[in-house]
Amino acid sequence: MRVSVSCDLEMHLEVATPLILMLRPRSGALQWISKETYTFSHPVTVVEYADIFGNLCQRIVAPAVEFEIHTSAEVDTADRMDVLPGAPFVAVQDLPLDVLSYLVPTRYCESDRLGDVARDLVDNTLMGYNQVREITQWIRSHVLYLPGTSDILLTADEVRQQGHGVCRDLAHLGIALCRSISIPARMVVGYLVGLEPMDLHAWFEAYVGDRWYTFDPTQQDLNSPRVSIAYGRDAADVSIFHQFGPLPKTSAVQVKADIVSDSSTL
Repeated sequence: MRVSVSCDLEMHLEVATPLILMLRPRSGALQWISKETYTFSHPVTVVEYADIFGNLCQRIVAPAVEFEIHTSAEVDTADRMDVLPGAPFVAVQDLPLDVLSYLVPTRYCESDRLGDVARDLVDNTLMGYNQVREITQWIRSHVLYLPGTSDILLTADEVRQQGHGVCRDLAHLGIALCRSISIPARMVVGYLVGLEPMDLHAWFEAYVGDRWYTFDPTQQDLNSPRVSIAYGRDAADVSIFHQFGPLPKTSAVQVKADIVSDSSTL
């Protein structure tokens, strides 16, 4: 399936400000970038590099003006995410080396505090995919998804105790619960076709059955196309931009994601 996505970022800066942007999706096993645009309202020097997770980052110094960034892409991707109940747990000693960093506690996913909670949730559940599915269903039932209600980053356990949150909060909780039972989990930020209200979206992936599978506590199913922009250990790794300087006078983000055609090269 071919999907058209775009993100428009506007900010009014009072001083020239260094930015690190993360706005370009990359081609991979599950998506192919067939067309792309990336423009700035004012001339800037751009240095692009890949971070430690392979995400494409753009380093610029934005001028002290009303500055606009536009990105768009046409992406061939699946019309729904793969599911595989029964996919087995992978023992830690058998995990690929590049997966191991997704096992440990991080600032917003304090998995070392949630082991008892996770074990109670998955007691008598087949190890692996089924455990992650059980965790996801529990979050969906016990933590209210309230999009657009918070700009403050919370830890997984804070979200569990609060009982509600935005998409990244529910993803943090899912990640931390998975890691607490030795299942690698990572955060993903990207586009979800049909999301209401439309915005950039966060979900998580878990490594079971020798590959990554998608899980999303905010959605009842995985039957809509997704375009991934960035992967990381938690939200600190996948911010669409990092700003180093005074806050903008104003800022706004506008996001679109639509199906172009039912055919693709995947």
